[in-house]
Amino acid sequence: MNYHTITVRTLTLGDGRPKICVPITARNRAELGEQLLKVRAVPCDMVELRADYYEGDPIGELAALREQMPKMPLLFTFRTKAEGGERAIALEEYASLNRRAAAAADLIDLEYHLGAEFLRGLCRELQESGVKVIASFHDFQKTPEADALVQLLCTMQELGADVTKAAVMPRKDGDVWTLLRAAAEMKEQYADRPYIMMSMGRLGGISRLAGTLTGSAVTFATAAASSAPGQMDARLVASVLAALGE
Repeated sequence: MNYHTITVRTLTLGDGRPKICVPITARNRAELGEQLLKVRAVPCDMVELRADYYEGDPIGELAALREQMPKMPLLFTFRTKAEGGERAIALEEYASLNRRAAAAADLIDLEYHLGAEFLRGLCRELQESGVKVIASFHDFQKTPEADALVQLLCTMQELGADVTKAAVMPRKDGDVWTLLRAAAEMKEQYADRPYIMMSMGRLGGISRLAGTLTGSAVTFATAAASSAPGQMDARLVASVLAALGE
């Protein structure tokens, strides 16, 4: 297995140290300004614009973020309603929005559930424009078996994503161990590029802090409102990672 890291601006993903990504969930320009102030006050390595929260056209706000944070890696994400996001969107509109985001974003999140061929094609197109692609899968109802999670991330690798991601919901303690076991298996046997794996909600909190052990390259933490169940304050996450030597 030939594992390779990826570099986004000056940030390296997959080098063994989990990076902290803070989401912005603003619904309008005023909220965006307020949240940006909070983001600047916490330790983070990346910022994610959750475009599905924004009530207008988010591309202008993405460009403004780029101007205000010229050195910070920016992740653009429109999380669809089907994957726990705020809004539904037509497939062609989703593709068009992400194409437009490529002018200012460093990374773009594309959802696996939209179809393998769609993901492969749009992934290649965005990469040719100079951005990195995170292929993502979310299950807010359950935790699939470890073998299924491993196969899912391996398929995303085959489809050409630069980073693969799976976030799942535990219903019992054993579900968290299932996620951690799948992550460790990816690290030891199958990953040839950075991946992100997390167990959501209160039960899954430990998975957001164990990136060096599990190989997960990014953990999502908050400066303001959270964008998924179980996200912790970025200051707390940074202090725990520092205490663990991560």
